[in-house]
Amino acid sequence: MISSLEELRRKEVIDITSGERLGYIDDVRIDLENSAVTELVIYGRARMLGIFGKEDDVVIPCGDIRVVGSDVVLIKRSVTPELSGATKNDGRYLKIPSE
Repeated sequence: MISSLEELRRKEVIDITSGERLGYIDDVRIDLENSAVTELVIYGRARMLGIFGKEDDVVIPCGDIRVVGSDVVLIKRSVTPELSGATKNDGRYLKIPSE
């Protein structure tokens, strides 16, 4: 299957292990020496109209891609967000203070 960047930008990325909707592909990283796409990039969303900065970008190595469909890209992350000392709340990870 051959796909252009414009076609990829219309596809939503979903993590199959958590069911989390990560967003839409914004960019790709290319290895120019090997002429190969190495990563997909989803830019972080602005917080409060950009006043409080933005969330971190999500970088997905091509090895994590499981299925590229007509509407979505299904991935299985090889590295999961760090959960030690944290709890998940509404899709964000909050630090729990040590006692």
